[in-house]
Amino acid sequence: MSPVPVLTIDGPSGSGKGTVSAEVARRLGWHMLDSGALYRLTALAALRHQVSLDDVEGLAEIARTLEVEFLAQAQGPARIMLEGQPVSDELRTESCGNAASKVAAIPAVREALLQRQRDFQQAPGLVADGRDMGTVVFPQAAVKVFLTASAEERAQRRFKQLKEKGMDVNLPALLQEIAERDQRDSNRSVAPLKPAEDALVLDTTGMGIDEVVESVLQACKSFI
Repeated sequence: MSPVPVLTIDGPSGSGKGTVSAEVARRLGWHMLDSGALYRLTALAALRHQVSLDDVEGLAEIARTLEVEFLAQAQGPARIMLEGQPVSDELRTESCGNAASKVAAIPAVREALLQRQRDFQQAPGLVADGRDMGTVVFPQAAVKVFLTASAEERAQRRFKQLKEKGMDVNLPALLQEIAERDQRDSNRSVAPLKPAEDALVLDTTGMGIDEVVESVLQACKSFI
């Protein structure tokens, strides 16, 4: 039997990879892995259980034992549960994202979550969204895409997204946080954020979601 096909969609925060991945997975009828959610969940669980973000052993243990559920919905992304409580909105805050970026730089945490991510590869196929899906987690993926956009546009997107959720956010602060996270993610010693050598790189600055989705689907046309 041929292996279950995997499409990886990597990119920095605010590049649109989450929205694009969810729509592509829906269109293909494939499963979806939001790997960033696993790191955010690890960070959130650590904060809730008062485990310091400098406690490597404590963080790795949380990553190994996360009590997590991804509940599929008729429309939109899956509903994410942590220890029986819905946390989807809390995971998308900038404070949680920044904590996740720090947690993701710890090799022991990445190792603890590696097999959990690979277990998502199930028929008929998988769309894997993250920062190192094409370089580390699924290096043999059939198709690899790397989405990017200017820091300014990514900050504007996140600002609009959070405002629509009723959150009080500051655009200059968002831009600074995104720039700091880009720097941290791109320069960490383990699994740095970068396109796989064989990835299709798409700059989504000025592109609408539908246009990006169609570009990704074209790259996957051999599976459609």
